[in-house]
Amino acid sequence: MATQLSPLNALTAFDALEVLPHNIHSSCEFIQALMKLQRAAQLITSTLDLDVLFDRVVNDIADAIGCVEVSVWLREAGGDELVLHGVRGCSTYRKGDRFRIGERGMVGHVAATGVTRYAGDVTIDPYYVACELDVRSEATVPLLLHGEVIGVLCVDHKRLNAFSDDHIAVMEALAGHIAVAIENARLFRNERHEREQMQREADDARAVQQSLFVKAVPLVCGFAFETAWNPAGAVAGDWFDLIDLGDDRCGIVLADVSGKGMPAALLMSATRAILRSLVKLDPSPGKTLMQLNQILMEDFPMGKFVTMIYGVLDARSREITIASAGHLRPLLINGSSSFLDIDTGMPLGLGATTYPEYKVTLKPGTQLLFYTDGITEATNHNEEEYGAARLADHFLQPSACVEGLIEEVSRFSHGSTHTDDATAVLIRSR
Repeated sequence: MATQLSPLNALTAFDALEVLPHNIHSSCEFIQALMKLQRAAQLITSTLDLDVLFDRVVNDIADAIGCVEVSVWLREAGGDELVLHGVRGCSTYRKGDRFRIGERGMVGHVAATGVTRYAGDVTIDPYYVACELDVRSEATVPLLLHGEVIGVLCVDHKRLNAFSDDHIAVMEALAGHIAVAIENARLFRNERHEREQMQREADDARAVQQSLFVKAVPLVCGFAFETAWNPAGAVAGDWFDLIDLGDDRCGIVLADVSGKGMPAALLMSATRAILRSLVKLDPSPGKTLMQLNQILMEDFPMGKFVTMIYGVLDARSREITIASAGHLRPLLINGSSSFLDIDTGMPLGLGATTYPEYKVTLKPGTQLLFYTDGITEATNHNEEEYGAARLADHFLQPSACVEGLIEEVSRFSHGSTHTDDATAVLIRSR
């Protein structure tokens, strides 16, 4: 006659194995089975791949107890069907087979009731549905998590009355491990998928940003441009732009949006698009920044801002007109290196202000560097900044270039936990 056993609510993890030896028949065979199942439980709870987990469950149980068939069925999320995820020794079912809860065999019955069912003689159990012809006993145990049935563990044996109450108790304890392991594996899988999705989105965003910087550099007679863009993360709030303004004029922009990551990148893209729509409306850098500031004051989130330096280079006069919105002073290199002492308005987006203009004549052999604070404020492991002095010294070297500058700053700050986007634009007058 089949009997129904209540799940062991108090036996979590594998505490059952510490209790059972005082109550069981001390046969060598069963003690060895217990030891095998204890090792199996440890392996099961450390498995985070669902496919590997199910294969391990059915194989370890079958090897430990000598079963004809072992299977693990899971309740479909949000549905009323059981799906076969792990099986050994069954020629009738394959992984992925399914049926409605409560409609088929002891497995369906246990899934519906949440109560263990043991048939010492399957030929007289009203719920048993034959799979293998030599099966004589079947133990079917619910996989319970937070009081809910998430699946069923089914173990068949070729002997009549193959399992004692103690065997069933051990299976129930093991089922608790399996349920927890399944939940952990699901959470791990979901988290991994989310991370992968976030990484794909970050990669896509980075590709979009990079596409903004690979446009053809305007050809300006007598001048050459070098650029370097080194984001601290997948995307950046720093950016540069070189804009052909016609009539042998070129707009050179370097900017730094407050903050990091995706929010800064979104504000960067918006600011860049607005600026590009304004630069050809007025030849004055100062007036262009005033118009841009007015728009950003209306649209930017509270507390967000942009520092920017914008210059218009006239190749005919070899003169560059510069306006700065709270940005770092540009570095002039001409035999020696010095920072231009220019007036600056407030960063864009913070409040109404004006942007004074500063004119510099770039004679042949002269260089002018625009850069962001990710370079000068980069720190080493002693919290020492790279600083303006090292920047000036770097460009006294005959082979100095912006890519070499970024490499030098990266070496300097290696091992530091403080990282920021680093961007530079060098204008070479030939």
